[in-house]
Amino acid sequence: MASTPSPPVADNSPSTDPRQRRREQRGWYTYDWANQVFITSVVTVLIGPYLSGLACAEAGAGGDCTQPGLALYPLGVEWFSVHPNSLHPLVTTVAGLILLVMLPVVGALADHTQHKKSWLLALATLGSLCVSAMYFTSDYQLVVLLFILGNTFYGMSLVVFNAFLPEIATADERNRVSVTGWAMAYLGGGLLLAAHMGLLASTDALGIDEGHAVRIAFASVGVWWLLFSIVGIRVLRNRYGKLAAEPGPPKLGASLKQYWRTLREMGKYRNTLLFLIAFVLFNNGIQAVIYFAGSFASQDLGLSLAVLSATILLIQFVAFAGALLMGWIGRRFGTKNTVLASLVVWCGLVTCGYYLPPGDPVLFLLLGAGIGMVLGGTQSLARALYSLLIPRGREAEYFSLFQLADRGSVLLGAASITLVVNLTGGFRTAIFSLVVFFVIGGILLWRTNLKEGIEAVGNKVPANL
Repeated sequence: MASTPSPPVADNSPSTDPRQRRREQRGWYTYDWANQVFITSVVTVLIGPYLSGLACAEAGAGGDCTQPGLALYPLGVEWFSVHPNSLHPLVTTVAGLILLVMLPVVGALADHTQHKKSWLLALATLGSLCVSAMYFTSDYQLVVLLFILGNTFYGMSLVVFNAFLPEIATADERNRVSVTGWAMAYLGGGLLLAAHMGLLASTDALGIDEGHAVRIAFASVGVWWLLFSIVGIRVLRNRYGKLAAEPGPPKLGASLKQYWRTLREMGKYRNTLLFLIAFVLFNNGIQAVIYFAGSFASQDLGLSLAVLSATILLIQFVAFAGALLMGWIGRRFGTKNTVLASLVVWCGLVTCGYYLPPGDPVLFLLLGAGIGMVLGGTQSLARALYSLLIPRGREAEYFSLFQLADRGSVLLGAASITLVVNLTGGFRTAIFSLVVFFVIGGILLWRTNLKEGIEAVGNKVPANL
């Protein structure tokens, strides 16, 4: 009589076989390669000018959309109006509020499931379909709805995706793996953006207008995101910790109770909490620069979509090299010191942006190169540090807090940008105001005792912090 096979043991430790770890790490890099095109082409380059153009046309702004007093009624009621230039940051604020509710749910459930691969694929599929669906409409209200949904599924997918990092890399590997993932992300985003630049430059030859070209780009982003997600997710392995050991599907009530216990528990992990607050603040500045660079370039500097695309393309390839360089610097001089130094550079960059004269593409390109040098490294090294500050077996749950901090940064940044743009009509002063987030975030990071925090959650302290 055949014996009943014993259930798999709850153990989400990295494989002891280096070849297996490298295989999974390559799959993990591929998902970074897959999803970054949404941020690069849609969020950073296309959606801001495209949505602002639709909104300004709807408001009858004519050729100058930076003048105060213009009004748009996105809800179709007289009592709610916004400046058409503030529609994009307002939409980003709404998306951030939705994620503020959804990310805790996703993170709590993901730690209680034995099928994180399926969850990641489902969220990537839904996000990519929403982005591709923007091809079929030029109604600004439908574009707003699809963008919010796509942004929401993108944010939720990153909670599950980031939870794989402690499962595929040892403590000493996480700096390298996280940085390499960011580098591959920027390389992939840059390659597809280059294709989009060619498309935008060929509109006359193809017999289409710029708006149609942008909608084709939206569709291609969704296809790229989905196809490479399938390739990357296929080689990952489903592991799970003690929270997912019980048979059956994850239960929402139990998952959320565990999540609230985690929030209370973080009070014991002072340095984890302090790091997370620091990350919220300095990442607020980073995310705001990423999300609103396009609107700043088109509305305040009067630069064309072609110049903006070329600058963002430059940022992608510089960020690829910059992420690897900062990873090397972090291994040599310490990860924390490297992140702190990058925040000083960020302060200088947003200050330069405030004084940038209109209509000068060369200076804008140089500013973009500076951003690229610190962009990927700051975020990837922060992700690597945080992965060391969370208890084993609680990765998705704690990374939902990290992703909540990430999306919360978008929420804070978008809200502050919306307020300033509504008052001034432009983005210049709003971009400069972000320096305060880099300064305060840097001070809190400096005060975080990483060695003490890593030991408090029971993880191994890497050789060079």
